Amino acid sequence: MTPRWSLARQLLLLQLVLVVLLVGAGATLAYLDAARATDEKAREEVVSVAATVADSPSVRAALETADPAARLQPFAERVRADTEVDFVTIMRPDGIRYTHPTPERIGQRFLGNTGPALRGRLFTETYTGTLGPSVRAVAPVFGADREVVALVAAGITVDALTAELDKRLRPLFAVAAGVFAVGAGGSYLVSARLRRQTRGVAPAELSGMFEYYQAILHSVREGLVLVGRDGRVVLCNDAARELLALTGDVRDVPVAELGLSGELAATFTATEPRTDELHVTDTRVLLVNTAPVRSEGRARGNVVTLRDHTELQSLTGELDTVRGFAESLRSQAHESANRLHAVVSLLELGKVEQAVRFATAELETAQQLTDQVVGAVSEPVLAAVLLGKSAEAAERGVELVLTDDTALRDTEVPFDTRDLVTILGNLVDNALDAAVEAAAGRPPTVTVTVRIDGSALLLRVADSGPGVAPELVPEIFRRGWSTKPGGEGGRGLGLALAGQAVRRNGGTVDVAGGPDGGAAFTVRLPLPATVPGRRDGSG
Repeated sequence: MTPRWSLARQLLLLQLVLVVLLVGAGATLAYLDAARATDEKAREEVVSVAATVADSPSVRAALETADPAARLQPFAERVRADTEVDFVTIMRPDGIRYTHPTPERIGQRFLGNTGPALRGRLFTETYTGTLGPSVRAVAPVFGADREVVALVAAGITVDALTAELDKRLRPLFAVAAGVFAVGAGGSYLVSARLRRQTRGVAPAELSGMFEYYQAILHSVREGLVLVGRDGRVVLCNDAARELLALTGDVRDVPVAELGLSGELAATFTATEPRTDELHVTDTRVLLVNTAPVRSEGRARGNVVTLRDHTELQSLTGELDTVRGFAESLRSQAHESANRLHAVVSLLELGKVEQAVRFATAELETAQQLTDQVVGAVSEPVLAAVLLGKSAEAAERGVELVLTDDTALRDTEVPFDTRDLVTILGNLVDNALDAAVEAAAGRPPTVTVTVRIDGSALLLRVADSGPGVAPELVPEIFRRGWSTKPGGEGGRGLGLALAGQAVRRNGGTVDVAGGPDGGAAFTVRLPLPATVPGRRDGSG
């Protein structure tokens, strides 16, 4: 079975091979360069010595004596000692030596080529003579009429060149060893760091894990966004792109440029964990969790998960509506029971006429409210909402009033009734709270208008509450806004959902002062051109 080598081990082996090759290649090139430089230096030196001796007047003067060797031998040895060459040989044109480092060899024939010098040209060669292989230069000695009267050979043995080269190579190999040590040590450190980061996983396994992770990230239904510590998107899976309505490649895009709300963008880049935060976008209700990621004591960014709570929130809204209806029925049943007890008590006391008048008046009041609502708003869901809110308002001591121009037929409502319930129900709830809050100073009142206004459906809810400061208007429909204590802990979602429903239907919301001193919220939802019974004007 083939052993499994981790990515770190393979990288270490590759780096070591590269270091060995680079250091070896560098050392080889340096060696060749040093050898070439040493050889060139030796040739230049022997050429200089041979040419200088050949041009010396004392050499030509000694050649004219009866015993040239007696004068030339001491001269040649002094030159050899001063120039540190291995031999200086002066000879006759036929090669018989006048001088030699070994005196016994004087008078013997020179070992080497002399042809070019006999023709008057200085030359160099590598030749094996009596002292072994050497680099030598042979120069002619010219007489008065430019004829060659003698030859001068100066040389340096190969052993001497090798010793010189060795002196040059010692620091070279020391540097090469140092470079190899540094390279090997650096490779080991890189490999160790990579081993820690990859946990010793082999490349094939790492590739497989990456493919699996990619498949998982893009197949899960939850949205996943990885945000780097610089606030840029590192990863965004398909579900997150759909939930956030993102288009194009958003990798390496700053979170601030994704078109998200300020609160949602701040959650994405928060330095502390965020758990189960509800955020309302134009089309969805998202449950967001943020977990900061730290590695080796340093912040690396955030992992953000997104869950779609739009349908759940819609069902919760419908459940709240049903609960509101049930609470309204309970309130009405409680009031009816009280009135019935009053009628029964009057009958027991024999006050039949008073009992009849009391019962008749109560029935007329209840029927008048029902007739007013149903007569003005024939759309059954909106009528039910208004009746329920009327009963709730009566129980809380608030007068809910429909304006005289309220009129809406069921054929004039081309919108999803759930959106209308969300908008109107939350606006009325907010108005009731505001009216009760300011009840100490004036009678609490909520005024509702529902009608067709030109090419739009108009929903207006005004209250007698404290009103809304102009600087707070831009914040009203964001998640968590509330004038009541604990607004960020869960309050304020109703107006956010109402604003979302308005935007989803292409409408607008205006906030202004109401006729009773409080706030008036006016919603306009544009009608499609084919709505039956559409009319202009105030309706």
